Amino acid sequence: MNETTAIIVAAGRGTRAGNGDFPKQYRLIGGVPILRLTLDTFLAHPQAMKVLVIIAPGDEALFHSVAPQGDRLLAPVLGGPTRQESVRNGLIGLAKNAPERVLIHDAVRPFATPALIERVTAGLDDSDAVLPALPVSATLKAVDAAGLVTATVPRQGLRAAETPQGFRFASILAAHNRAAAAGLSFTDDAAVAEWAGIPVRVVVGESGNIKLTTAEEIQAADRRIAAEAALARGEVRVGSGYDVHAFGPGNGVMIGGIAIPHTKGVVSHSDGDVALHALTDALLGALAEGDIGDHFPPSDPKWKGAPSDRFLAFAAGRVAVRDGVIVNLDVTIVTEAPRISAYRAAMRERIAAICGIAPDRVAVKATTSERLGFIGRGEGISATAIATIRLPFASRA
Repeated sequence: MNETTAIIVAAGRGTRAGNGDFPKQYRLIGGVPILRLTLDTFLAHPQAMKVLVIIAPGDEALFHSVAPQGDRLLAPVLGGPTRQESVRNGLIGLAKNAPERVLIHDAVRPFATPALIERVTAGLDDSDAVLPALPVSATLKAVDAAGLVTATVPRQGLRAAETPQGFRFASILAAHNRAAAAGLSFTDDAAVAEWAGIPVRVVVGESGNIKLTTAEEIQAADRRIAAEAALARGEVRVGSGYDVHAFGPGNGVMIGGIAIPHTKGVVSHSDGDVALHALTDALLGALAEGDIGDHFPPSDPKWKGAPSDRFLAFAAGRVAVRDGVIVNLDVTIVTEAPRISAYRAAMRERIAAICGIAPDRVAVKATTSERLGFIGRGEGISATAIATIRLPFASRA
């Protein structure tokens, strides 16, 4: 009996990604179809698992145009009108030569790593269901039909689910059959397992394992792959940045692109985000293109209260204009309060999104001044940053 088979769910249309009716899983990032990148990840895994793709009716020719050759890629199965029905069709298609374990993965998550796949499959050694997930770092709001906030949802204990989700084959097939008979609809396979009474074990997910849903996310993924491909060429440059702001009246501060509640605000012409200001100067320094004040002078009223993500996006854009890539961003925040640790993951995600890079290329650290100086007295906050970029050797300003 085959030990593990990966099911890749590629039967959706992805209308939120734009591009008309063309399915998003076949769109190109880095010049390669998203589905092909996903297939290559699983087919190249050391476990040598078989792979089954669930496709939409009518997509047969499109699938075969992007699918690699090899006996471990099984003949595709046609999906149904919902993701749940599509997965069930795939499971039924495997039943005649049933594997012991099955991994179910979204086709439009092309950045899952071999290490993540290994964690999920290893979890099945003593569990019937395994879910990769990460703690929720954003503040969650319940919103009514009128667009008004009705409550803030406590995030303690909450996790953001990812794929691949792993299952003992017999257990998840039985659960899907029961759900279909009951006419119930679920958003993922772990939810089907939960409803069927199967304990679901959680393993650590990956922040880079994003699901490409919108056109903007696909464009960002394309830039990410282009950046990765460019890292092997060009010259490396390093820039540093520093910013400081005094505390003033207010009830919160922006740090690293994240709004953090505090007993004070900051005194600043813009939103006073010291982390993003320092990173902006670090990138501009690496480019030798002046500093943040040259491009966004505080004497200009149009920058009054401006969000600092505009400054950092500009600096990242200057790197891209010169055909460069951002290799690494490292920022250290110095303050006695507020505490930064609970927000570090969200800051990394936000900074990465602004710059169009993977979160694992962003480091966010925090420290205090040991009660010394103006920071120690709670009078202000500062940040230092280092940016490493790679530019083509022929690059000129």
